[in-house]
Amino acid sequence: MLAVLAIGLSGCHAPAASAPVTASSPSLPPAPPPQSPSPSPSPSPSPTAAPAFAGTVTPATAADVPHTWHPGCPVGPDHLSVLRMSFWGFDNRPHTGTMVVNSLVTHDVVTVFATLYRERFPIRRMRPEDAYGGSDPDSMADDNTSGFNCRYAVASGPAHWSVHAYGEAIDVNTVENPYLFGLQVLPPAGRAYLDRSVYRPGMAVRGGLLVKAFAAVGWTWGGTAFSSPDYQHFSRTGG
Repeated sequence: MLAVLAIGLSGCHAPAASAPVTASSPSLPPAPPPQSPSPSPSPSPSPTAAPAFAGTVTPATAADVPHTWHPGCPVGPDHLSVLRMSFWGFDNRPHTGTMVVNSLVTHDVVTVFATLYRERFPIRRMRPEDAYGGSDPDSMADDNTSGFNCRYAVASGPAHWSVHAYGEAIDVNTVENPYLFGLQVLPPAGRAYLDRSVYRPGMAVRGGLLVKAFAAVGWTWGGTAFSSPDYQHFSRTGG
């Protein structure tokens, strides 16, 4: 029995020791190369600055007022001046216009329109009424801004000279600022602007830029008249 047991023991093998298993680390991707910082965006170019306001004054001659002056007018061409002034258009661009006024008010007028230009208040167009053959209705229908015209006032009562006949009044943006004379709206296209509570570019309103610019040089606005407001009209004398 002992022999058999010895043989049995000698025939048993101890299990071989397993080699230690080393877990392989997963391979990492190579680090990306350092990147240069993104350049700062270039600032947008600023819009081109508008040219500075320019206003010139030259003495008028009879050739400058062939349709708006005639013998018998209260002032002659020798009392008038031709202004060439910058103005800001409804197209948001600068323009140059021409206006004839009394020589006594040239400083006032240039001061007003320099203010309007600086603040970019829009003016539709600026031409002497001679460009319309002296017709005030045609000038108004074209939304024109103008000064001198030797004509009678559009008013009730006996005929009398308009302040425009002295070159001491200016009508501005006549469509946006119509004249209400009785049941008439002058020009007719001004009916679209009868509601003065809804402000639109080019309008003359109480406390607005246009009215304040003229008031600053002592001129009166016709838009305050109760029975016949003349929203387009500004004058040195109040007439």
